This record gives sequence, structure tokens and C-alpha cells, in this order.
Amino acid sequence: NDDLAEIVETSDEWISQRTGIRRRHVLKPDETLASISVSAAQKALDAAKMSPEEVDLILLATSTPDDMFGCATHVAAGLGCKNAVAFDLTAACSGFLFAMVTAAQYIRGGTYKNVLVIGADALSRWVDWTDRTVCVLFGDGAGAVALRATDPENDALIGFEMRSDGTGACNLGLESKLEPVNLGGGNTGANGGYGVIGMNGKEVFRFATTRVPEVLSTLIQRHNVEPEEIDWLLLHQANERIMNSAAKRLGLPKEKIICNLAEYGNTSAASIPLALDEAVRKGQVKPGQLLATAGFGAGLSWGGMLIRL
Repeated sequence: NDDLAEIVETSDEWISQRTGIRRRHVLKPDETLASISVSAAQKALDAAKMSPEEVDLILLATSTPDDMFGCATHVAAGLGCKNAVAFDLTAACSGFLFAMVTAAQYIRGGTYKNVLVIGADALSRWVDWTDRTVCVLFGDGAGAVALRATDPENDALIGFEMRSDGTGACNLGLESKLEPVNLGGGNTGANGGYGVIGMNGKEVFRFATTRVPEVLSTLIQRHNVEPEEIDWLLLHQANERIMNSAAKRLGLPKEKIICNLAEYGNTSAASIPLALDEAVRKGQVKPGQLLATAGFGAGLSWGGMLIRL
């Protein structure tokens, strides 16, 4: 935060009080989204004791691929997953959750047995670094999980809900920028590009604090789960006040919130797997515990899952 105060009118106090963010990690010019995705995915494979050759499917949840046509195949090649089909899935900050649900359907349907789900984004490359209301929010990162087929009674995904509302897309997005090109004969085309992230902070905050507890409440009621049965609340790491608000509305104490926002900022599709990985590795989250998790972001899109680890 102090570093950003050198380039925009802000301060550590201003940022941390409004968001809970104190640091963020940003890719260097010579680093790629594929490279950090490979690193995260390799750690997931190692933890699951799964070889690259065993992987049947790779889903890369990202809105910021190195290549417009996607970079999941680049990640597969980097990992040596020569038997896997790989493709990108774009759903902004809901991406990892949507990819997890998609992976579950492939596994439950019997199509694939071993699936890698990666959430990765580099939104630092698409912000206006002179806009203090936006540039202080985002960091870059990647996280991953390895999923295996199992018997139905051991299925970790208890339930899910996915939703979207395009009427709210105007409140958060990264629009294309087109430059007219003369094609001769009186014809005009365009050269494509993109601008920077635009956001109506107040509307996004209102959306998140309403829709996140709503979708999780729906899941809890549908699956006859009492709030006190939930061991951990893991939300997309966007804003500490959003997390606290959701916990309060769900009747959960703040102590049950998994949060690493202060260190990484908003890493979009990477935020949930990053936080989950850290919580598992340090023993905070243990086998058999119940997680209520939710993603939300541009689209507008949002969704929730109940997972028994």
C-alpha cells in the first residue's frame, strides 16, 4: 500500500480501512499467466499424488489469458498432461466456482476420472494505475485443485447454485476498444483491443452483500444444514466488509471466515483456491469439515457451493 501511495493519492490506512487489503502480488513484464498456473497446478498434483499422465481434463478459470484463444492448452503442455483435454472457462471472479461445478458434472457423468481445476488471473495488467478506487484492489495469482472420481457416498460436493444477471454487467467490466480500419471500397472494419477495468463500487458492494448470503442461504436450506454445522466460510476475496456482512447475515462468527485478502488483494478467479490451499496447508481446514463457499463478480455472476473435505 505504501508503494502505491507513491503513484496515486492514497495511503495504507485509506486502503486497509475500506478493503482490508495491505499487499498484492503483481506479475512482472516477463512473467505469464500460464507459468504461474503451471506452478499452482503442479503443487495440486503433488498434494493429490496424481501424475500428469493421469489427468483427463484441465479447466482453467480465467478472464486474462496470455492468448485471446485461451491458455489452458499451454498449461497442459507445461505440466506434461499429454492425455488431457484442456480449455479455458471465463466467469470473472465466479470462475473457479463455476469451473469446480463443471468439473463435477464431467466426473459424475462418468466422462472423466481425474480433473485439474485452476483459477488464475492477472488483472493488474488491465487496471488504470492512476485511478485509486480501482488500482488498489487487484493482485495477480493462481491456485488449483485436483479432483478424483469417487463413490457417490464420498462425493465432497454436497450442493451448488450458479446464477447470473446481465442487467448488472454495466457495473463491472472490461470493455473492448475498437479502432476503425479502412478496408477499401468504402468498407470499414476495426482493430480490436481492450480498455481498463471499470467499476461502480457502490453497486458492486450492494450486489455482493445481497446475493452472496442469499445464494448460500438457499443451499443451506435445500440441504438441511444448520448454520452451526458450517466449519468455514470461504468467499471470493474481494473486500473484508463483504465477508463480514455475509457472515453476519448467515449467523456465522467472524472466526469462521477464511481470509487472506490482506496479503493478496482481489485475485479474481484465483482467490478461492489460493485461500483454500493456504488454509489446508497450515492445518486450519481439516478433512471432514464443511465449507460454505461463494464466488461473485463481473457478469454479473455469482454462485455457491457446500463442500465436505
